Amino acid sequence: MEARAVGKYIRISPQKVRLVADVVRGMDVDKAITTLKFMPKKGAKILRQVIESAVANATQDDQVDVDNLFVKKIAIDGGPSLKRIRPRAMGRATKIIKRTSHIMVVLDEA
Repeated sequence: MEARAVGKYIRISPQKVRLVADVVRGMDVDKAITTLKFMPKKGAKILRQVIESAVANATQDDQVDVDNLFVKKIAIDGGPSLKRIRPRAMGRATKIIKRTSHIMVVLDEA
């Protein structure tokens, strides 16, 4: 039985979260959470929270054994970008793009 969780409009670049997601894709849930807990990246904390939410969603079903769950799929998509302007030299301006992410985690039983 699959369990999923989605984190939307997270204020971090999708590229930064994908670096962390590639490490834990396919791992057991306990090992993935432990790995993310000691990883010194901002995306690790965010991804750990989404995985823990998927585990909590899996516990709502009585047929699912939480000890046998593994990370079946992690998808990180880009969300809407916040556009800002930064003043530069000689009266010019440059665009600053603050990106957001949508994170989807699917867990399944081994």
